[in-house]
Amino acid sequence: MTNDVQDEATLWEQEERFWTGGADSARRMTAPDAVFVFPYPAGILQGNGIWREKDVAQRWRSIAISDRYLSIRQGIAVLAYRVTAERTDEPVYEALCTSAYVKDNDAWLRMSHQQTPAEQDAQ
Repeated sequence: MTNDVQDEATLWEQEERFWTGGADSARRMTAPDAVFVFPYPAGILQGNGIWREKDVAQRWRSIAISDRYLSIRQGIAVLAYRVTAERTDEPVYEALCTSAYVKDNDAWLRMSHQQTPAEQDAQ
């Protein structure tokens, strides 16, 4: 497997684990000075504030990622995608997302994550 293919597989796996793997797992994959942008009421979060927000720290039961886009250049990767996520006793959440990663030694660390709620398709 070439480095680009390995990096692509690693990045998408990390992104999926961010949603489902628990706050400790997500924290280990995130740079200490990362910036996340979530829908209201969470808003813009940085550093340890990311993990104090209950809606961020709570993991999702299941997710499906579609419309995947990835760009890697000089140790920086940007992922863009659509997610459908489910939690127990909550409506299905759909969003358009981006995450930016930086390669730190041999590990990819998330520097930024952003979610824009997607409008539900008209019935």
